[in-house]
Amino acid sequence: METPSHKSRPPAKAVAGRKDRQRTPGRPSGDAPDLRARVLDAAIDCFVRQGVAATSLRAIATEAHVTPALLHYYFGDKEQLVAALVEERVMPAFAVVRGAILGSDDDVAGLIAGFVRDMAEAVSQHPWLPALWVREVLCEGGALREVVFAQLAPMPQLLAQKFAAAQAQGQLNAELDPRLLVISLVGLTLFPAAGAPIWRRIFDANDIDAHALRDHTIALLDRGLAIPDPTTKDSP
Repeated sequence: METPSHKSRPPAKAVAGRKDRQRTPGRPSGDAPDLRARVLDAAIDCFVRQGVAATSLRAIATEAHVTPALLHYYFGDKEQLVAALVEERVMPAFAVVRGAILGSDDDVAGLIAGFVRDMAEAVSQHPWLPALWVREVLCEGGALREVVFAQLAPMPQLLAQKFAAAQAQGQLNAELDPRLLVISLVGLTLFPAAGAPIWRRIFDANDIDAHALRDHTIALLDRGLAIPDPTTKDSP
């Protein structure tokens, strides 16, 4: 019986090439972590410009300069991508503020100033945060409202409790509502940052940077408007 000729076997390089092409799917090597981070950054950019609901996975892939298939590989569907964005971007951004809230209970002025400073730092590190907060949490129908509410609610609740305790000890104005004080602090930090493109244009105020805004807010909270009492003025 005739044995097969060696010419009937494909070259070794061809066999190796077929094996390479037939490898089972797996996580891309090399810059895989960077690709994941790039997709999340691209998603934030799209969500800030267009909103979560109006942004497709294809649009995010285009923004990140990756294929839709790669985006699906890392995150599956859009719901999973949004969940990853909350966990890996939004919550770490607010974690900067957690230190101030968990700080000393003995100094309410320091607690308030620490909150303002840490929120300013959070905005400085994550410039997208105020716009995303306004669009997707505050606005009715925002895609991040419920998931962020569920995860962030303990922080403002704890802060209000600390204000109430300070108020009971006579360290805080008795006319204030501790819950509304928390809302006021958020309004004095996130809202000015979100509205910066507007008020900087109105007042030609490009000279006001994040540090100046932070210091102004602390002075406002610490010393108020310092309006003189008209009853104390000398009579003419």
